[in-house]
Amino acid sequence: MELKGKKVLVVGLGKSGLAAALFLRQQGAQVTVSDVRSAESLGKEIPALIDAGILVEAGGHGLLTFRRQDLIVLSPGVPVDTPELVQARSFGRPVIGELELAARFLKGKIMAITGSNGKTTTTALTGEMLKAAGLPTLVAGNIGASVVDLIAESTENSWSVLEVSSFQLETTETFRPQIAAILNIAPHHLDRHGAFENYALAKERIFAAQEANDFLVLNADNARAAQAAARSLAPVFWFSARNRVAQGAWVEDGNIVFRPAPKAPVETILPISKILLKGRHNVENVLAAVCAARLAGVEPRVIAQAVESFKAVEHRLEYVATVGGVEYYNDSKATNVDATAQAVAAFAGGVHLILGGKDKGAPYAPLATLLREHVRAIYTIGAAAARIEAELRGVVPIHACATLAKAVDAAASAARSGEAVVLAPACSSFDQFENYEQRGSVFKQLVQQRLTARTEQP
Repeated sequence: MELKGKKVLVVGLGKSGLAAALFLRQQGAQVTVSDVRSAESLGKEIPALIDAGILVEAGGHGLLTFRRQDLIVLSPGVPVDTPELVQARSFGRPVIGELELAARFLKGKIMAITGSNGKTTTTALTGEMLKAAGLPTLVAGNIGASVVDLIAESTENSWSVLEVSSFQLETTETFRPQIAAILNIAPHHLDRHGAFENYALAKERIFAAQEANDFLVLNADNARAAQAAARSLAPVFWFSARNRVAQGAWVEDGNIVFRPAPKAPVETILPISKILLKGRHNVENVLAAVCAARLAGVEPRVIAQAVESFKAVEHRLEYVATVGGVEYYNDSKATNVDATAQAVAAFAGGVHLILGGKDKGAPYAPLATLLREHVRAIYTIGAAAARIEAELRGVVPIHACATLAKAVDAAASAARSGEAVVLAPACSSFDQFENYEQRGSVFKQLVQQRLTARTEQP
């Protein structure tokens, strides 16, 4: 992809947008960045852009700005149906995302992992498996660095292990991972995609450019993810926490096992009891990671060692502390109803659940059965609080708390020794926080304050 001298517009100045703009400038492109946020709110990013010779358009998008470009690179957070982008396409301007841009320059092999839930944990765990095997491994995407940031480090022998979202995938064209995995597909981001099927089809773009010598890993227990097999040119390897599969990973006699081909011997990887991660959904994440790592050539012994030493990723059902006999867990990354259901199901009972934030369009009513079985009370925060209460009224006691600090105080006051306070909001964070990381960090700070105060008591 020749960029020198080309006029390129980057739309959206998030983490990936900033990385893309700087990379494009390094390639000799004439780069402009456009963002709807004000210059004041972009104060941290603008100096680096100006120093690099990049033009910045803040406070809105200009139609002429979009029409004057040879290429438009879209940040994941910007909807593809933004009016300026629709018009730019009508004039024949090519529009790609940061993931597509990066993939055209990455050296080596690509492993890409997507799903409504579990992709960060699975990506991090698979990366650890490959590193333990001594393979040159880079990990990025929605986890840590932007994909563009890996380009300089990638080599012909390296693996780029990428967590990719539906937002990133919907703007791909030639993106071709040698190993792709869809962990699950459940209603998510309906405020962005409009309909569940649109969201599911965006996920399926992860294997759209794969060929017969690539591999696709699918969840046999998730009906919509399993449907993707019919559209794959690459051979499918399955994982299942419930049943045997023809080729792939499953649970048998308390062990994670893998079979590389339908008639091949079954390999025992490790006992489930050795998995440190909490919850049945994390067994599924381990199964997916086992498939991906074995397809990359990692030996079972090395995979087992990596699993046995792997602890929860920050903000993913992360144990924070025990205060007065009450355990606190941070699952701020549970930004949809299905993820919250998985978090709740990981506990036998006695859960004080903090729900709420910016609503994403999916119903909360499907949580009702799990809530009755596992949850003592709900504490709502943020913009979605009224809708949550309306849909779950009468299921368990609901306390409107408005803010996270008030929710933690209320839950801590009500919880008894042996119970748990769990932040698993089923919503995005953007009504009150910059992102789910900040929300989770604030939760942990509030818990640590309670722990410190209790420790300091005479």
